Amino acid sequence: MDTSIETLEQNVIQCNLCPRLVSWREEVARVKRRAYRNEAYWGKPVPGFGDIKGEVLVVGLAPGAHGSNRTGRMFTGDASGDFLYPALYRAGFANQPNSDYRNDSLILQNLYITAICRCVPPQNKPTSQEIENCLPYLLNEMALMKNLKVIVALGGLAFNQLKKIVKNQGIKTDDLQFSHNQTFSIGEGFPVLVTSYHPSRQNTQTGKLTERMFDEVWSNVIQILKEK
Repeated sequence: MDTSIETLEQNVIQCNLCPRLVSWREEVARVKRRAYRNEAYWGKPVPGFGDIKGEVLVVGLAPGAHGSNRTGRMFTGDASGDFLYPALYRAGFANQPNSDYRNDSLILQNLYITAICRCVPPQNKPTSQEIENCLPYLLNEMALMKNLKVIVALGGLAFNQLKKIVKNQGIKTDDLQFSHNQTFSIGEGFPVLVTSYHPSRQNTQTGKLTERMFDEVWSNVIQILKEK
């Protein structure tokens, strides 16, 4: 295990374990989207972001091709972040409702954001092996969060990876089934797990995930923290 979040961040940024993802993230950063053609893309693995001393860990899927892969910060610069950060602001976990680039003035309070895959995957579909290669980084972040009380899984893939972590600790997972805004008290030694649909454009524009539904997730998290 790494002894500091700074060391872990550097290890993530320098990672080249997945040839397919290395090739794709660099191609996207080189070709660029027309709207961002004058910007320098990050084009590397994206480390987690936020308050490592916080009580809440948010776990997403992977960087967006022209979002995090461009900005270098989780959930920044695309539609998912445009939906996530205002919700975190309304709930009191962020000091502002938007994040446009890596070193802007956004500060997360009592909350840290990460993902199960640190490189942008083609078609937003990392392979099981690519997710497995990233698992140590997630485990390390969880270990570094000494005050961790709640994990929020954004989407079914993040939920399944967290479920796998639980199972590897010898805890039965048969009763853990993904649906929106569910709470799972795993047991002694593991944080409470809360689920949400991923705030992707596909979910938010179709109404599968509404602003009200998302706010209810964070209200649930706040209530759990009050009871812990």
